[in-house]
Amino acid sequence: MLPDETALTDLKTYLSRADRIDRASVRLIAGGGVLAVYTAVLHPGGLLDETPTVLGLRTVRIRVDQRLDAVVPIASFVARLDAAVPDPEDGTVLIGIPAEVATVTWAGVAPPRAGWQEVTSTAAAALDDVARAGIVEVAETLPVDAGESIVRRIRAEVWGRAIPELDHVPAGAAFAAHSLGFLGEGDERIPVYETGPWTRLSTARGHVLVKRRGWSLQG
Repeated sequence: MLPDETALTDLKTYLSRADRIDRASVRLIAGGGVLAVYTAVLHPGGLLDETPTVLGLRTVRIRVDQRLDAVVPIASFVARLDAAVPDPEDGTVLIGIPAEVATVTWAGVAPPRAGWQEVTSTAAAALDDVARAGIVEVAETLPVDAGESIVRRIRAEVWGRAIPELDHVPAGAAFAAHSLGFLGEGDERIPVYETGPWTRLSTARGHVLVKRRGWSLQG
């Protein structure tokens, strides 16, 4: 149960952007009066795929302290959001949860909620530049009628490169922040956090989470 129509509109905007990136699934985790909505921006397609795992996260308040952990089709969830109508008395919005799906590899492990340590920060403008340059490079590099394996290889090469001055963060994190609408003005500083194999870039509009592959861990 969302508190008002503003929360509904915010969630619809986020998921509409996520749906343009990966028309697959969304993970919903609720607890403590908060709904965490995870979407996949990039993820490997197999053991030999070097594409980094990059997730988007947007949180919204909910009126009932419901406990939920479900992976559902993003299109089905968006359809329910589109059909939702605020209660005429108190403005709350009740959303139905679609049937779950069970074969989503990126949703197998949720990023931790605690233990994060800030390690550095970066400028929103720098991330935006990296994202725009990568989008152009992918578009110019992809051959006409490229097969899925070629598309994945090129995307892995472009989005797997380290962001300048953030040598442990792949360019895919910048792509996620740009594509999901998380970046604000150019002079905004975005803190970067780490815990275990996870890195998080947090803005006022949402979070980008990156899970480093096991081979890249140091010590």
